[in-house]
Amino acid sequence: MSEFTDSRWADHDFSLAYRDEAGSYIPFRSRMIETAVSLYKFFIPQKGLTTVLDLGCGDGFFIDALLNDHRPTHAVLVDGSAEMLTAARQRLASRTARIDFIKASFQELLDHNPLTNAFDFIFSSLAIHHLNTEEKAALYSFIYDRLGLGGLFINFDVMLSPTANLEECYLSLWADWIKEHSNPEKIDQLLPIPEQYKDNPDNLPDTLSSQIKVLEEIGFQEVGCYLKFGIFSMFGGRKIQAPDPDISSRINKRDTLHEDSHLSS
Repeated sequence: MSEFTDSRWADHDFSLAYRDEAGSYIPFRSRMIETAVSLYKFFIPQKGLTTVLDLGCGDGFFIDALLNDHRPTHAVLVDGSAEMLTAARQRLASRTARIDFIKASFQELLDHNPLTNAFDFIFSSLAIHHLNTEEKAALYSFIYDRLGLGGLFINFDVMLSPTANLEECYLSLWADWIKEHSNPEKIDQLLPIPEQYKDNPDNLPDTLSSQIKVLEEIGFQEVGCYLKFGIFSMFGGRKIQAPDPDISSRINKRDTLHEDSHLSS
């Protein structure tokens, strides 16, 4: 597994620049947060103790948004960057929930596992794509093992496009978004980011379909894609004892109707 200290995220200036400018070049970042919070609201019981884990928490923006409307009893934020954790502590300083901060890379999580409790909700944003295919699978398995029954995992990240033509199209969509939503004074600074992303050896994205398949093979259920724009996708799944029979019956009924429609055509 590649070392976190060898990546750009270990660089002080790069980490701070991302913290300050991410909202200007990550498409629909606020919509992503709203969607993740809505999924939490739907799937996680609002009564009793709830625990939340944010892997690659950055400056704590997601947990801060979650705490605006919901009250997890315990939140654990993990990041390999000391600068990001400092920013997260500052952002969340006034929150009354129990919040723990752990400085650890994904490699260190897998090697030493400083996480001792089960979680109802695990979230990650724009971090897992730095792992190769096998490392992603290992981390997804680690996540599955640390979810409690009924728990939900969500990952918002960049994906490898199925074809080179689609990749070119999606990077163009990203550049157009930056042109439309960024401060005009910073356009020249931000517009090269899609091409820089493509050329950065730290980025090792896989296709959305391959990652969904890995989650299903590990044992996640109700796996799906919740949000997508170009190379950016939000997907995940739950850890439940057995598939919901009502959902299974509806799927079987839908498939039967679909087959019947072909037979009658």
